[in-house]
Amino acid sequence: MRLTGTWPAGLESAFHRYEDALMRDDTAVLDALFEPGPDTLRGDGAGLLRGHEQISAFRSARGGVARRVLIGVDVQVLGPHAVLVVGESRFLDGGRGLQTQLWCRTDGTWRIRTAHVTGRSPSFDRSVWRVLGDPLVPGAGSGPGGASGPLAGVRVAVKDLIAVRGQVIGAGNPTWQAQAEIEDEHAPAVAMLLDAGAEVTGIARSDEFAYALAGRNAHSGTTPNGAAPRRIGGGSTSGSASAVALGQADLGLGTDTAGSLRVPASYQGLWGLRTTHGAVSRKSVLPLAQTFDTVGWLTRDPELLRQVAGIAFGDPVEPQRETEDPLARSEPLLRPEPLLRSGPLLLSDALLDAAEPDTRSAFLAWVERVGCPVQSVALPDLDDLAETLRVVQAAEAHRNHGDWVTAHPGALGADVAERFAAAAAVTAEQESAARARLVELRTVLRRVVGNGVLAFPTVPGPAPDRTADTAAVLVTRRATLRMTSVAGVGGLPAVSIPALRVDDAPVGVCLVGPAGADLALVDLAIDLARATTPEAAPATCP
Repeated sequence: MRLTGTWPAGLESAFHRYEDALMRDDTAVLDALFEPGPDTLRGDGAGLLRGHEQISAFRSARGGVARRVLIGVDVQVLGPHAVLVVGESRFLDGGRGLQTQLWCRTDGTWRIRTAHVTGRSPSFDRSVWRVLGDPLVPGAGSGPGGASGPLAGVRVAVKDLIAVRGQVIGAGNPTWQAQAEIEDEHAPAVAMLLDAGAEVTGIARSDEFAYALAGRNAHSGTTPNGAAPRRIGGGSTSGSASAVALGQADLGLGTDTAGSLRVPASYQGLWGLRTTHGAVSRKSVLPLAQTFDTVGWLTRDPELLRQVAGIAFGDPVEPQRETEDPLARSEPLLRPEPLLRSGPLLLSDALLDAAEPDTRSAFLAWVERVGCPVQSVALPDLDDLAETLRVVQAAEAHRNHGDWVTAHPGALGADVAERFAAAAAVTAEQESAARARLVELRTVLRRVVGNGVLAFPTVPGPAPDRTADTAAVLVTRRATLRMTSVAGVGGLPAVSIPALRVDDAPVGVCLVGPAGADLALVDLAIDLARATTPEAAPATCP
């Protein structure tokens, strides 16, 4: 090993004790060699951790590091009690890395105050992508001059539930993926984007069968949060959201059944649109629960979301008739898009109470900045909404995938397996009662919204920490469903605006509008977002 510089007394042994503990994943020793307190820092490509507590929690959850050997160390003495140490490493299975550490001596003991780790560059992040290309599928008209069309140059991350010609649908599960047949045609939702000139960069990870909201996949790992690295990224449109937030794609194509677009949008500071149920074709999209499944998009900027929505809804749209659910068949055709009435934002005390206190305060401050009048409305009981959605969703999920799950014991991650086990226990009587209640609740919700706009925090609060245990994430899921089920049960469009910051993390503002008012809802959301910028003109209220 090459050494440049001179070790102060005691530091060499502390440095090598740290390296040895790192290779053994001895978290107790590693914790002891980092300075205690809130000012200690550790950074890497995923972001910055602040404070000994955050660093320790991260270290305990990561499961060790790749084996490596030191090939060089540079020691730069900054003062009698401060030394900068830069180590160069060679990984045993290929690649090189760097670690930079500021060691400080307090009461005769050397500890790390600040560290930055530069790991080897991965070929691609397997927690984000299942298949990646350059591009995987070029846009229409691609040639020497590039693609043509309004979306030319837009990179799309396609959720691993949506058919891409020449690929399989993996559904977030390697066993399913290994048995899946290669798709002969693009899903219409993919073809629409390609025809407009966009290119498919790759197929992005999904929570298994879209039956989760956390972005934690037992097989491919937890997707990173591009806006709050120490927090989970949300799902089930998990990989697409992370790809967009990290700048690896411009547009995420995904699905939303009970919040699978809106939750990651909120967690990662993105724009996300759940479309009116049935307004965008779900052909060649692997279903979870057809009564609620929708197709939608995630973007970093609102103009791209508006552009895509304009392409999708530029002509009158007729909802699909592919489901046998009489509720879906009873939905009116969407001719032409209804205009939102001029009037106040609709607020619900129940939805405000469902949010965490800091989120509620931030949302009310946002409403005040927007400057729109508000009107209080009464919604059905949120627990009733969530439970009705849960039962119908579970019954349909079991009908769609229960036989496969039974035939492949052990193929699912524990959390999704438990969800499918609960789905199998739903009786025909329970499903029938829930479907009847769903018709009643949908009627009430659409009457309450009318031609107005309901506004509330997208989710209860910021994303849980990446180190949160399964029980804590489940509590968050249940609380979240009480809020996201409003649009799900209503079959209504919902857009999440990256409008709030709570505990230094994003939280979205959700607008829910009338069925078929998708374009008008996006336009309103953009107008309200602009109204909260410095020196902005007053908002055009609904």
